[in-house]
Amino acid sequence: MLSGSSRSSRILHLLEKCKSMPQLKQAHAQTVACGLAHNSFALSRILDFCADPHHGSITHAYKLFQHIPDPTICICNTMIKAFSLRNQLKNSVLVYSNMLQNGMYPDNYTLPYLLKVCARLQTCCVGESVHGHCLKLGFVFDIFVGNSLILMYCGFNKLKDARYVFDEIPRLSAVSWTVMISGYAKVGDVNTARLFFDVAPVKDRGIWGAIISGYVQNNRFKEGLYMFRLMMQSTDIEPDEAIFVSILCSCANLGALDTGIWIHTYLDRLGLPLSVRLVTSMIDMYCKCGDFECAKKLFDGLSQRDTTCWNAMISGMAIHGDGEGALKLFSEMEDAGVKPDDITFITLFSSCSYSGMVSEGLRILDRMCNVYSIQPKSEHYGCLVNLLSTTGHFEEAKEIILRIPDSSFASEEAVAWRALLRACCDHGQMQLAEAAAERLMQLQSHSGAYTLLANLYAAAGKHDDAERVRNVMKSKRVDKAPGCSSVSINGMVHDFISGKKTQFGIVHDCYALCSLNMMSFFGA
Repeated sequence: MLSGSSRSSRILHLLEKCKSMPQLKQAHAQTVACGLAHNSFALSRILDFCADPHHGSITHAYKLFQHIPDPTICICNTMIKAFSLRNQLKNSVLVYSNMLQNGMYPDNYTLPYLLKVCARLQTCCVGESVHGHCLKLGFVFDIFVGNSLILMYCGFNKLKDARYVFDEIPRLSAVSWTVMISGYAKVGDVNTARLFFDVAPVKDRGIWGAIISGYVQNNRFKEGLYMFRLMMQSTDIEPDEAIFVSILCSCANLGALDTGIWIHTYLDRLGLPLSVRLVTSMIDMYCKCGDFECAKKLFDGLSQRDTTCWNAMISGMAIHGDGEGALKLFSEMEDAGVKPDDITFITLFSSCSYSGMVSEGLRILDRMCNVYSIQPKSEHYGCLVNLLSTTGHFEEAKEIILRIPDSSFASEEAVAWRALLRACCDHGQMQLAEAAAERLMQLQSHSGAYTLLANLYAAAGKHDDAERVRNVMKSKRVDKAPGCSSVSINGMVHDFISGKKTQFGIVHDCYALCSLNMMSFFGA
């Protein structure tokens, strides 16, 4: 006959070994039979297993929770976490609200869970209320609670409030600095993010990754590469997957193939298994840098491919003008049971546009709307307008623009009108070009519409009209950004700006001084 403590140990051991809901229910039944139905630790283990998104059942967890007469703070925390993991965020807030109504006080485990829920819900008022509870209970100085508050306010793009919490925490951690750097980068204030980086007392991999990805997210690719080089030269930090993905994105946008090849070689040398995300970034880099064969080899070598990976390869085929290949690959994607997303269809419309395949593009639009129930966004309309207008179907392109929802932003509608205007100018469609330019000027003050229309008038010999457009541009103080191009020579990227005198080989911005030849950087 087993003693009470032996039975308890055996039941708890059974709960630890459960791998599925049927096993858990059997162990739960034995828990009840052994008199442990109200044992807090056993209940927490059961609820924690139910919270698992892969093997558990949130319905079973909630039914059990409702029948617990006096749940402990640990059990409530487990339920808040369970609902959060299952993306039932409002239920997490409901459990917290019931806790307060029952006279329970949250602890430093409750509050971080709930603050993350508020950030994901984008409910600032609830988050501020929880912040008030943190202040009243004295948890605002707890590093885990404080970092969660910073993360929440950064999620709301309320950087002043995040900075206030940051300044109040007596002992900051590396996570505190990382979250602030990422928060400023998210709102486009990379310069302030860099200031935080510079004064951080200890710079770990997370902080380096935050500033590198911050530059890349804001299209400041050279600065991202510069920081990567600085990290590799001045620290012993091993880059993680996120850093490599950011740098490969920089390489793709700068056409820095040498650097991309170095990263690929470096990863091979490490001998680590490559994730789908990392291989997808390499595929995108090779496609955009012109080495399509290497991209295809990587793609064909993947045993598992997610939607993003398929999108990258379809986009690569589009870039290289293989519209038929892109459509064939899309068929293979469907056959593999991978569900396309809105990005997939943007790449497909672009493929059709590059190859002038109007009927195929309209057929893809039908599948997008009627088979996958994806509503077109402004990007889809822009691609369709470009497809139709560049193939001479101007009226059809105009009808597509008129279908853009009224809820769209002016900048999104402008994308479609600009595509139509450009095509009209290329094909000499004077009347429709004037209408497109007029609408475009109403939507936004952008030099492109004026320049295209002025050039169209000049090409048609209507120099007075061209001069009139340029004068309107001057009177409205619409500045035209100078053209810029770059070229990589011996691993160094050189910028050339239209109208700016420069001596070949000298680059005039400080971050562009970094060489993109990683072989010379690291002696590889």
